[in-house]
Amino acid sequence: MTAPIAFGSAEPHVPETAFGKWFLQTNTWTIHVLDRALSDLQRLIPQRLSSYPVVADVGCGFGRSLGKLNTCFKPQRLIAMDIDPEMLEATARENIDLAEKTEFICCSSSNIKLADNSVDLLFCHQTFHHLIDQEQAIREFFRVLKPGGILLFAESTRRYIHSWVIRLLFRHPMDVQKTAPEYLALVRSAGFAVADESLSYPYLWWCRKDLGMLEKILRLKPSNDHEETLINLVAVKPPPDQ
Repeated sequence: MTAPIAFGSAEPHVPETAFGKWFLQTNTWTIHVLDRALSDLQRLIPQRLSSYPVVADVGCGFGRSLGKLNTCFKPQRLIAMDIDPEMLEATARENIDLAEKTEFICCSSSNIKLADNSVDLLFCHQTFHHLIDQEQAIREFFRVLKPGGILLFAESTRRYIHSWVIRLLFRHPMDVQKTAPEYLALVRSAGFAVADESLSYPYLWWCRKDLGMLEKILRLKPSNDHEETLINLVAVKPPPDQ
């Protein structure tokens, strides 16, 4: 199945399906996908600070993450970015209480409209598998982060994105999908440092081909040698002298 690519004022991208847009606004997405990832990522942060002055959400979708990022990281400035203007407008409506500190930018992750070394913490949650030019995007992440800044990266792998249920309900650029080791190598190749203790490979019910039914109904535990379907990591942009 070939996903359509939209062209317009923004960079070319694969538009989300109607089901996908609906799903991003559900409690299932918020609780079982977003909350679980954010909780896992926080424990992976090395030498965590009490606050991060500038926090950016790349691919904010319908904005369910902004309030959580504000609570967790206490930024002075929040930046919400998405290539879809409809989603960005919905994010603004969803987070009206954060309007005074939030900036909304319509842009592609491979062409981020921010200055070099301007962000303390960049949150990329379930966005990277939507991107056509992943190599350029990771270079952009590195560019906009300050030295010592951190990237919170939570991503579904090729195994999951290529599964029948995802192919049926969502649309993605299928030829760029990567395995967990390939995503880790890509992040490190951009110049980021990723410590082994800042890596996690959750195997949650929703990212299994049986949606966790075998474990829930038959009490069958998943095999330890399964191919990873998720990767969570915290990457650090090293200071210039490192």
